[in-house]
Amino acid sequence: MIAAPLATPASYLNMLLCSAFLLAGTACSTSSPETAHAQENEWQTLFNGKDLDGWTPKIHHHEVGDNYAETFRVNDGVLQVNYDGYQDFENRYGHLFYKEPFSSFHLTWEYRFTDKWLEDAPDYTYRNSGVMFHAQAPGTILKEQDWPISVEFQLLADAGDGNPRPTGNMCSPGTEVFYEGKMDPRHCINSSSDTYAWNEWVKAELIVHGDSLVTHLINGDTVLQYTRPQIGGDVANGYDPAIKQDGKRLTEGYIALQSEGQGIEFRDIKIKKLE
Repeated sequence: MIAAPLATPASYLNMLLCSAFLLAGTACSTSSPETAHAQENEWQTLFNGKDLDGWTPKIHHHEVGDNYAETFRVNDGVLQVNYDGYQDFENRYGHLFYKEPFSSFHLTWEYRFTDKWLEDAPDYTYRNSGVMFHAQAPGTILKEQDWPISVEFQLLADAGDGNPRPTGNMCSPGTEVFYEGKMDPRHCINSSSDTYAWNEWVKAELIVHGDSLVTHLINGDTVLQYTRPQIGGDVANGYDPAIKQDGKRLTEGYIALQSEGQGIEFRDIKIKKLE
């Protein structure tokens, strides 16, 4: 097989043009040799399939590093959000942070939900989880802070009520984004994805170019694009006011896997840094 070329001036120009189209409210494609046909040796494995080496938990009501009741654990080669050790949820929203921040990157992973959901968790958490990016450092999150200031790649599954429920949406705890050329006031923006069964493995991809273009993909299809992630808005609570500098563009940050009352499994988590 012929190795894929590195990023070319043409592929870089394509990214700039996409950013311009999005600001004008027009959809575009970011496909390029750089993102679509990466060489395997350019990818970094974030989860080793054996343990949580390189990852730090932060759970609401608990200090950084306290993995309450082994919420995050490894079982049969997958990284689980597991609630076997819980009696009640008690708003223990949790996040498992990778050890280093990233700016421009292509992140891929696979996920599926489990049949474990804590009934005292809010209804919206049913078959709901997420992957946070451009998040604040775990060490800056206070004990009683619920969500990190970050952007979320939201993961949903069929709720069994007959209604469509796309996955790969965008949610914004303590942040804001531009969608279709303007600041969007919604906390969550739905993607165009299909609805998937809760126990089906789904491949998700996130392509981020610093504080400009962000692309969500599900099973290889582009389902959402937006621009200019920045600090602002509401939803996150209990944070250090010095951290929440509204209007500050998010050029980099940490990646974190979410736990909010619904069991979920992750595997094959890899990242490739982009120039």
